[in-house]
Amino acid sequence: MKKKVICYGSDVMNISIGKLRGLQQLADSKGIMTMCAIDHRGALKRALNARNPDAVSYQDMVDFKLDLCQAVAPFASAILLDPEYGAAQAIATGLMPGSKGLLVSLEKSGYTGDSGARITELLPGWSVKKIKKMGASAVKLLIYFRPDLKDIASRQLDLVARLADQCLEEDIAFLVEPVSYPIGEAKRINKGGASSRKFAEIKPELVIETARQITTLPIDVLKAEFPADIEFEQDEAKLLELCRMLDRASRLPWVLLSAGVGFDSFRKQVEIACKAGASGFLAGRALWQEGAQIRSRQNRADFFQNTAAPRLKELAEVADRYGKPWHSRLEAEKGKFAPVAEGWYRSY
Repeated sequence: MKKKVICYGSDVMNISIGKLRGLQQLADSKGIMTMCAIDHRGALKRALNARNPDAVSYQDMVDFKLDLCQAVAPFASAILLDPEYGAAQAIATGLMPGSKGLLVSLEKSGYTGDSGARITELLPGWSVKKIKKMGASAVKLLIYFRPDLKDIASRQLDLVARLADQCLEEDIAFLVEPVSYPIGEAKRINKGGASSRKFAEIKPELVIETARQITTLPIDVLKAEFPADIEFEQDEAKLLELCRMLDRASRLPWVLLSAGVGFDSFRKQVEIACKAGASGFLAGRALWQEGAQIRSRQNRADFFQNTAAPRLKELAEVADRYGKPWHSRLEAEKGKFAPVAEGWYRSY
């Protein structure tokens, strides 16, 4: 497959017309990605029924996702959904607007191995080819990643590389979400998702080095963690510099993930990250996590409409004000790429 050559910084990389189209679909008119994540599975079951997650039914999960999708879709540039409970269901009901980008997750919920050496598993019976076949804009992969765990990191990078090759073959955009985790560090997770001070101290180095390693692979967008724990580090000048270091480490456009923090914290993170060079965000529980505690479906839907949707709208305004268009990373002025050569389709 011949591809047009586009520049990422000083390095020459390739982008094909199908990937380009997918990236265009993920962003708003300014080239900013204001995306909502609704692909949670195990975490959502635990939120809906902490005592007995297995009691949460298929239809309970589908109803939650469809109600949320309906509320937030008007304010999102794209929606991330899973194949088990959300993606096809949202399309079939007409609640996934055709004008919005669609990301679909590839991984199985959770991980294999122990908590200190996490390995990502793919969802059985699912593939890059099927995500392309259903008409999605992009493939999303979550991987647990510690660059300091050399053997485990190498296995995880091999998985990303293999899937990146499949995305090249299918000509579909590929978004990768590496997530760090404590190992020897004393672990404490509170409601806001904050970790121990010891883990917080090494998190900037982990997140920045992860960005450097992951973006050497032929993926398209990095979904990055905020490179600090703002429970322990609140100096905005230092936070901005850490995000600038992350921006320099990433060879690709990057967006910020919410990682289960509260909305106010995430709003602050989005502003700082976008000022440093992020091209937007992919917000999950920061928008809607309180809704999981509402038992009445109608009351929960009202919460989505009256709280989650306005939150997303507010975040989108922040990202549009400060963010860096994804295509500017590819040195495409106003999102316009080089003219297509005559007869390009013959070798496509």
